Amino acid sequence: MIIAVASGKGGTGKTTVAVNLALSIDAVLLDCDVEEPNCNIFLKKDLKDIEDVTLDVPVINFKKCNFCGKCSEFCEYNALAVTKENVLVFKELCHGCGGCKLVCPEDAITYEKRKIGEVAGDGSFYQGKLNIGEAMATPVVSAVKKKIDRRKDTVIDAPPGASCPVIESVSKSDYCILVTEPTPFGLSDLRIAVEVLEKLGIPYGIVINRDGIGNEKVEEYCKENNIPILMKIPYERKIAELYSRGVPFTLEMPEWKERFRKLYEAIR
Repeated sequence: MIIAVASGKGGTGKTTVAVNLALSIDAVLLDCDVEEPNCNIFLKKDLKDIEDVTLDVPVINFKKCNFCGKCSEFCEYNALAVTKENVLVFKELCHGCGGCKLVCPEDAITYEKRKIGEVAGDGSFYQGKLNIGEAMATPVVSAVKKKIDRRKDTVIDAPPGASCPVIESVSKSDYCILVTEPTPFGLSDLRIAVEVLEKLGIPYGIVINRDGIGNEKVEEYCKENNIPILMKIPYERKIAELYSRGVPFTLEMPEWKERFRKLYEAIR
């Protein structure tokens, strides 16, 4: 079973839930928050299996090019600019779709690989990391998800929010856990995340983290919309202290490991 862990906003405890759930059920963990992967802060694994993630970017053969401009007209991302005597390629804007080559009447375009990130792992854990300054996280997320083995339970730590990398992370999951906090900001962003999952047709439930710091509005919203609240993690000093030391709290609070196992069984 593939369980994605997502949130409408950052800082709700999404990674905390993903790491502790994976450790409790002995699942493969994928860190798809590739712009700032931090699961390994808690796991502390030596990741030696590293693979580059690349995009195909255009290379212009000026012996063939007649500067007609069809490639730049086609490109929706403005990665190509054609003048009377030159073609400028803005590699950072290229999405690697391959359309410019298809529309070139002179067959003057080939491709070269450009590294945008990497995937590292050890069999039980994989993380993606987008290179600094890159705009496209989705190809790195896709590369991480290629490590999914349907014969094994997998937990995906998705990026926060509701952008393209989030959709790529949670797509084709069997279930999605939405982690939120009982605050006005938590509820506002939870509504957006719920709307995304409804459109994707992925079943979901809620984990309320830092329960006790805010109000009851999140619970009221879930009740009104028949959304199951799967678990509440209290605003507790010991959990916060373990988190600040980079220690998954289920390792020192075994009663919580059993609760996460029950959470998994409830999802099944």
